[in-house]
Amino acid sequence: MSAISIKGVRKDFKGHQALKSIDLEVKDQEFCVLLGPSGCGKTTLMRIVAGLETETSGDVLIGGKRMNGLPPRERNIAMVFQNYAVFPHMTIDENIGFGLRMKKVPEDKVRKQVRRAAELMHIEHLMDRYAGQLSGGQRQRVAVARALAVEPDVLLMDEPLSNLDALLRLEMRSELKGLLRDIKTTTIYVTHDQTEAMSLGDRIAVMHGGEIVQYDAPPVVYVRPATTFVGGFIGNPPMNFITSVSTHAALGLTAPAKAVSLGIRPEDLDLVEGGGLAIKAKVVEMLGASQQVNSRVEGELIRLSTNATPTIAPDQTVQVIAKPGKSRWYDAAGHLMA
Repeated sequence: MSAISIKGVRKDFKGHQALKSIDLEVKDQEFCVLLGPSGCGKTTLMRIVAGLETETSGDVLIGGKRMNGLPPRERNIAMVFQNYAVFPHMTIDENIGFGLRMKKVPEDKVRKQVRRAAELMHIEHLMDRYAGQLSGGQRQRVAVARALAVEPDVLLMDEPLSNLDALLRLEMRSELKGLLRDIKTTTIYVTHDQTEAMSLGDRIAVMHGGEIVQYDAPPVVYVRPATTFVGGFIGNPPMNFITSVSTHAALGLTAPAKAVSLGIRPEDLDLVEGGGLAIKAKVVEMLGASQQVNSRVEGELIRLSTNATPTIAPDQTVQVIAKPGKSRWYDAAGHLMA
């Protein structure tokens, strides 16, 4: 069993509180994504789990065992980073087996685990080559294979796909999801890319300002953002936030007591023939199967995402209403109301 339990972990850097008493439970064999903007503390938290940073206070447990003070080599973890860190003077075969040989694993077992890891990442035909002879995508496969070869209890991945181009990133994302589901290794994956988080994670821990502001399955995080920050950070285009009471009324909605803003996804606004809220298209972006319309009503930006046809022209006025059951209401602190 390799569940991860993070209890009250705080990290201070020269007077700056990078992590504010983090509590996080990652189940055995679960894929947990730490998602958030730069500087939110997600990499710092992962490095504390790895033993590369020391927590100011709190505890980290892996498989029920307290890890505080233990070096990385004693935690049975493996790490994959953004920069690959593939050794240029070693063959791919030697790179994948490096961690095993550092642990003094018998050579027959090294050969077996290296071959298995290479086959999982579809790079068994590259074993005699050097890093300089490989593409970026191939080097990233080597880095993942090296991590898998040591059969870790926990796999930690920090922005592992961010150096790849868009098409290769999509391909690797799909492969990683299938691979990690099959090998059943508990994984923490750090990213600022919401698409990666939504497509890969069993659960997403959304971080902001050194805190976890929501931890849930991807559909829940998208449909019921716990704060206005989450709703604005996740979604492309992001959630609309509307404070005008008259706009609420035109959309067919009445705000509950103490609600300050309405949160509604752009795709949850329906075009209607008459009535509803009149919005004048300022910018129209064609996105293949859909079109995004940006407008301003009473000084507030409102985005509409709808089918590509019929096409909406710039300066055209259309009417919209809110889809039933899709409205989310937020209080003065930006927290979701029940």
